[in-house]
Amino acid sequence: MKVLIIEDETPASEKLMRHLKKIDSTFDVASVIVSVASAIKWLEQNPIPDLIIADIQLADGTSFEIFNATQITCPVIFTTAFNQYAIDAFKFNSIDYLLKPVKQEELERAITKFKIWFGEHQQPLPDYSKILEALQAEKRSYQKRMVIRFGDTIKTVEVDDVAYFYTENKINYLCSKTVQNYPVDFNLDELEQLLDPKIFFRINRQFIVNIHAIQKMTVVSKSRVKLTLLPVTTLDTIVSTERSSVFKQWLAGN
Repeated sequence: MKVLIIEDETPASEKLMRHLKKIDSTFDVASVIVSVASAIKWLEQNPIPDLIIADIQLADGTSFEIFNATQITCPVIFTTAFNQYAIDAFKFNSIDYLLKPVKQEELERAITKFKIWFGEHQQPLPDYSKILEALQAEKRSYQKRMVIRFGDTIKTVEVDDVAYFYTENKINYLCSKTVQNYPVDFNLDELEQLLDPKIFFRINRQFIVNIHAIQKMTVVSKSRVKLTLLPVTTLDTIVSTERSSVFKQWLAGN
C-alpha cells in the first residue's frame, strides 16, 4: 500500500511514519514531499499513490493548491495545526481531518476508514454535503484584538490598527499604524492562522503585513518584490521567492 506524505516539518513527517509503521507494517511511504511545487512535480511524474496524508499549511502555500493543479483520485487524510480549513478539506477526497500534533489512535481511526472504503470490500465515500453545508453556515471569525503584556501592564490593541507583525532577535512584535511596537505572545505561524487572510499576508519568515500598510512595491528580481511599508522599517520586507506567486493572487483578492 503506497502512501505519499506531504509535510514540511521533519519531526511531524517522521512521527507520521512511525505511527504508520505501528498501525500497519505493510504501508510503504513512497515519498515525503515538503512543498506545493515539489508535490505537483512528483504527482505529475509518478503513479498516484493509494493514500495521501497532507499537511494543509506548507511553506509555499496550502496543499489545496496541489489538488487544484493535479488530478487526484486517491483518498486524502489532511492534517493541520488549526481547524479553519475544515470546510475546504471536504471539497477534496478527504476521508479525515486531523489536528496536530497527530495522535496515533486518531490516525489509526482514519486508516480504518480508508481500509473500509477503499479496501478489498470497497464501499463508497460518505455523503459530506450536509456536513459541508453546516460548516459553511458557521461564520468564520478571526482575531479582533491582541492582548499585550509588558511588565505588570496589560493593554489591548485592535487588529485593525496593526500595520504589520514581525520577528526580530527571536521575539515577535506588532507595529501599530501609530508607530507603536509591542511584543506579542504568538509566533508568526500562529498569527498567520488567527488573522484575516484577506487583510494580512505572510511575505517571508520575518513579516506578516496588513495590505493597507503597503505604500510601494518595487521589483528587485524576476520573482522578488520589495515592499515599502508605513510605518517605515529597516528590516527585510522582500517577498520571498516561494511566496511571490501567492502574494500576487492575494493582492488581486484571490
